[in-house]
Amino acid sequence: MSEPILELEDVHAGYGSIKALKGISLKVYPGEIVTIIGANGAGKSTTLMTICNIVKAEKGRIVYQGQLINKVLSAKLPTMGLCQVPEGRRIFPRLTVKENLRLGAFFRNDTNQIMKDIEYSYDLFPILGERRNQEGGTLSGGEQQMLAIARALMARPRLLLLDEPSLGLAPLIVQQIFDIIKKINKEGTTILLVEQNANLALQTAGRGYVVETGKITLEDDARALLSNPKIREAYLGE
Repeated sequence: MSEPILELEDVHAGYGSIKALKGISLKVYPGEIVTIIGANGAGKSTTLMTICNIVKAEKGRIVYQGQLINKVLSAKLPTMGLCQVPEGRRIFPRLTVKENLRLGAFFRNDTNQIMKDIEYSYDLFPILGERRNQEGGTLSGGEQQMLAIARALMARPRLLLLDEPSLGLAPLIVQQIFDIIKKINKEGTTILLVEQNANLALQTAGRGYVVETGKITLEDDARALLSNPKIREAYLGE
């Protein structure tokens, strides 16, 4: 098997006296979709924020493409091919769709290719093409989620971290977004997915990790997790 594109080894992190991560270890290999599932407050989103050094790792190693990134500034990670779509979208509401997309490529200077990538975003999410001159804040929740993903793709990531992409969205929109996630992956982008909808996450991913109170309690093939009676009872409402 190839070397992991991302590896966490015994990572501890938190918020002041609150210890959110208590020794997280996981691996993501090139070309995979890997999901992290767990209850609210289990440490899923904190794991992604710690990978990006938004929350500082107090202990442990975070290795991306063979390089220790614990102390790499968050703003430099997109230039290394590591991008996050944060929970809650966080687009720029007063900028147009097109301006949001251009900001996703802020560190690139290949102008012609940037314009081609913007057009690719419109192919991927046709509604964004229709709304290209509309302010981001006037879009629906689903459209804003599409814009947040498209903006991250403008950095041409090798690894994309997705934090709760289905949050607050109608089921039809959620299915559209997850179809796009699979397409992005098939076109070569590795994905680490944090998702409250465990059923959908495990149907989408190849492998999964279960986080409980800041620790990985189970890891397995996604299909095996889907059929695990304990997982079905705890996270699939059965």
